[in-house]
Amino acid sequence: MDTSFDCLSCFFRQALDAARRVSDDAGFHEQLLRQMALWIHEADLKEPPPVMAQRLYRHLYTLTGVNDPFADAKEKDNELALSLLPELKQRVVKSSDPFKLAVRLAIAGNLIDLGARSDLAEEEILHAINNVEEIPFSGDLERLRKKSEEAESIFYLADNAGESVLDQLLIQQLGPHRITVAVRGKPILNDATMHDAETTGLTDIVTVISNGSDVPGTLLSECTEEVVNHFNNADLVISKGQGNFETLSKAPREICFLLKVKCSVIAEETGHPLGNQALIWHTPGTSC
Repeated sequence: MDTSFDCLSCFFRQALDAARRVSDDAGFHEQLLRQMALWIHEADLKEPPPVMAQRLYRHLYTLTGVNDPFADAKEKDNELALSLLPELKQRVVKSSDPFKLAVRLAIAGNLIDLGARSDLAEEEILHAINNVEEIPFSGDLERLRKKSEEAESIFYLADNAGESVLDQLLIQQLGPHRITVAVRGKPILNDATMHDAETTGLTDIVTVISNGSDVPGTLLSECTEEVVNHFNNADLVISKGQGNFETLSKAPREICFLLKVKCSVIAEETGHPLGNQALIWHTPGTSC
């Protein structure tokens, strides 16, 4: 997906939020915003938006030595999601359609995206999860059900910390024995890394691998050979979140994207209304 003009203001917001997470110095904030302005001036808008985020956080680390400014936020979101997990497991088991509910709860977790919303409150997360069946849903769920039943191997691209805890509900429905999950190779925004997978128990139920990259998405040119092989050869690829969508929307294979539509750019790109839980099928040779 190309970078939209409407993404540019979001870059500035993310830069200021990142600066404030590591420093109270207004001069430092100005320095980072001016650097962002220079990058935007020189940017290739044919690149997906996560490439700019990668550039920002690498620069922030160079300036401050803080390689994970979202560490505390990720720990908090993981703890919240883990506290909800036992009750949600029972809710799925008792559901008239456990697979459908697990898909919807996994998508509900995609709200935990501090790139899209740095001011996200715990109450909003709880409301989205508790009322998940009342949130508008769009997409071909039955196609996913059929494809997942037929698949011998599934490659699952995780997105954010906290969210990846709720992904366990869908992973259990799909069958962990045939699934490999990919997480980010290094800290970036509040995206899930191997550390998050280990501390939340995801590695106890499914094979988890690092993609080797610090892009808040899946840029295959920066991923490990292992990840590229799984991506190319799995019978089914399930991709979580907007960052993965932005980097893979022109990929040369079929992908099922699961995400919360959190901005007007994604709504226009996908044709799914703002605020919807969306299940989006990408077919090779087309953009979503």
